[in-house]
Amino acid sequence: MKNLLLSAAFLFCMSISGAFAQDGPDRLGIAGHNHLALQVKDIQVSAKFYREIMGLTPIPVPDNLKAIRAWFNVGNGQQIHLLAGRTTPIVHDKDGSHFALFVDDIVKSEQFLKAHNIQFHKQVRFDGITQIYFPDPDGYLFELNEKKK
Repeated sequence: MKNLLLSAAFLFCMSISGAFAQDGPDRLGIAGHNHLALQVKDIQVSAKFYREIMGLTPIPVPDNLKAIRAWFNVGNGQQIHLLAGRTTPIVHDKDGSHFALFVDDIVKSEQFLKAHNIQFHKQVRFDGITQIYFPDPDGYLFELNEKKK
């Protein structure tokens, strides 16, 4: 349930991105998205995946947190923070909790996943956009969409 709430909170923040500038007594006053925190079973395995497969740039972590945290730059001031200590299974599926990202070339992304033996599901969305879904080592599901040109 905690993971479902985390995913819902992330998707909520992303869905209101057009309303970030709005402020007032009837608004929360959100000014932007900072980071998404994911609890992981093995910080070293997950950090390697986010660095080598996701291609994200690591962000320095304070020395006293290095054993239990890994932070990554997603771009545009947004980050993914990995937190050690997960003990329960993650259950994500393409019709439920997942994180959607844009890629420049979906064919290259598919080739990359195949070359690294990453299992994935590929489908064409209702509007003709190809989507690829794949999990990280903990089961968090990522959706890739090619940006329309």
